[in-house]
Amino acid sequence: MGFEDATPVQAQAIPPILEGKDVLACAQTGTGKTAAFLLPVLNQLSKLPEDGVKAMIIEPTRELAMQVDQQLEALSYFTDISSIAIYGGRDGHAMEQERRALKRGAGIIVATPGRLTSHLDMGYVDLSKLEFLILDEADRMLDMGFAPAIMNIVHKLPLERQNLLFSATMPPTIRKFARQILRADPVEISIAISKPAENILQLAYEVEDHAKIALTEKVLETNKRLERVIIFAGRKKTVKDLATALKRKGISAGAIHSDLSQEEREQQLHDFKSGNVPVIVATDVLSRGIDIKGIDAVINFDVPQDAEDYVHRIGRTARAEASGMAFTYINGQDIRRFKRIEDLIERKVQRLPLPEELKDAKPGPRRSGGSHSGRGGHRKGGGNRRSGGKSPRRDKR
Repeated sequence: MGFEDATPVQAQAIPPILEGKDVLACAQTGTGKTAAFLLPVLNQLSKLPEDGVKAMIIEPTRELAMQVDQQLEALSYFTDISSIAIYGGRDGHAMEQERRALKRGAGIIVATPGRLTSHLDMGYVDLSKLEFLILDEADRMLDMGFAPAIMNIVHKLPLERQNLLFSATMPPTIRKFARQILRADPVEISIAISKPAENILQLAYEVEDHAKIALTEKVLETNKRLERVIIFAGRKKTVKDLATALKRKGISAGAIHSDLSQEEREQQLHDFKSGNVPVIVATDVLSRGIDIKGIDAVINFDVPQDAEDYVHRIGRTARAEASGMAFTYINGQDIRRFKRIEDLIERKVQRLPLPEELKDAKPGPRRSGGSHSGRGGHRKGGGNRRSGGKSPRRDKR
């Protein structure tokens, strides 16, 4: 697969996992965490008979569950280890496929908490032979309110198991959560959060909410060379409103939010990855772990709640030595929050002046719109479509 050197989190996590120790690892997205737990777990499972569910990987979002499942599929290709991805938003046929695979005893389960709970509550999943529990993006799962569901799942597992908890940040809530799940004295790994890549041009506008949509249209119109752009917004209503406004201006834009069906979310992500849709508006579901190459720019429509999330968001661009741009919109309430971001990254982000036509823009009677902006003509993203190269499954799921 082209891997030659272990990343720091892989170098520190793989040996203790192979030694059977519990691990609590903190490393930001994009540092190779997935392979850090998949490779040693696959190595250990390859020595055991496949006679039931041996490993359970819990992910906070459907997109991450699908992505980890795809990486698992690739890494396990030359083994006899079967796996199944379990996540909601699909039809009853998918639920039945999952049920059959779970009853048969797929070796590795990759699941979101809600869907997994639905299967466990029906009583046909035998977890008595489970060897590994992996919680990935644990901080995001707590943020999303999954702690009770995860503890409910944990109480159904054998006490004798190896636990691996990976998180992008390590606030006190994660340490308290980890103490409830991990065995005493786990191996702790902390890879310091790295600063944004030097080849990301970071820029900011001080702009109130009512002018943000018009500013976005102007940014996309002015920077026509940007062929693939992710826009992060804090709320799903903002995601919908912005995507709709951009489409009205002739800008091809997709949207990912929780009101879409799983099939619609997958199609939106596919259209963006393939370059058919050059702009995608999303909540933070796309800021963690999702691997999309060739992102030219990130726009923070809203300043993220946590300073670390800023690093995760803008880290979607300038990957693999490429260059990229990151724009952030700062309203009056966000000034102190953005100062914390600048303290974390140890630099002052350059402020750009607002376009003249937006400086005196007043809030509309109902909601903000792009009426002050000229007609945008964002160029549609080109580039070759990547051949995913899906390999056949061994569990005939």
